[in-house]
Amino acid sequence: MGRILTDLKETFRRGDIHLQYIYINVGVFILTTLLSVFLVLFNRNSGLILQYFELPASVSRFLIQPWSLFTYMFMHANFMHILFNMLWLYWFGSLFLHFFSAKHFRGLYILGGVCGGLLYMLAYNIFPYFRFSVEFSFLLGASASVLAIVVATAYREPNFTVNLLFLGAVRLKYIALFMVLSDLLMMTGGNAGGHIAHLGGALAGLWFAMELNKGRDMTSWINIVLDWFTGIFDGSKRRKSKKPKMKVHYGSRVDDYDYNARKKAQSEEIDRILDKLKKSGYDSLTADEKKSLFDASKK
Repeated sequence: MGRILTDLKETFRRGDIHLQYIYINVGVFILTTLLSVFLVLFNRNSGLILQYFELPASVSRFLIQPWSLFTYMFMHANFMHILFNMLWLYWFGSLFLHFFSAKHFRGLYILGGVCGGLLYMLAYNIFPYFRFSVEFSFLLGASASVLAIVVATAYREPNFTVNLLFLGAVRLKYIALFMVLSDLLMMTGGNAGGHIAHLGGALAGLWFAMELNKGRDMTSWINIVLDWFTGIFDGSKRRKSKKPKMKVHYGSRVDDYDYNARKKAQSEEIDRILDKLKKSGYDSLTADEKKSLFDASKK
């Protein structure tokens, strides 16, 4: 068992950011499912506990559990719910990382989820259609975050084609448009809150991609907060260590000037590739340019 946990931690550490988020979602789903089974065995209502991690439509209830605006996007109702969300996250997450960085993915996942959650709460408290369900409606799932990633990728490379089963080659812009229109048409259906949240995520993805084209990263503040939290946990680990680890360098030492010059050259090369990508599309890139862009997105 210890070996399995060690392998899982190593796989998580080495995996791309979209795989790490899939692991987190699956891990949360397993834990909450096991908790539900345990509570049911003791004739306890598991829903009453798990609701504290789901996003309520009621503003008064939200004020009691404000953290749910972040936790809900890692919760899923059942196996099929998480399966389809994680498949979309895997496919479009890997594609997203060809055009954006890992930090962009991390920030947009949170931004899409937050915007989706806020639009869901806003709609349920404004439109009379929802007035009888607002007090007992809860939102959960990564769909808003996933749609933010889909729309941002489609905006960046609208004519990029992907092969879909039974449909063949389809451009990204049509996939994103179909998903958004589907949510618009089903806003008053059985999963009204979910479809409204999807639209909030789509708007977040569009906003992010449009602003990034202007040189403004709307996810930078999210990454600052996440880095701060990560630093707290890293710092606590370092304080627990009794002995400092020895660091050994082999080979020649690179001075600051050479290092900065090399980083500047790499940055200029990536800028050149991105300009070419924007003007001529992904297919115009050489194999080396695609590799350089992919490697840069993982840093």
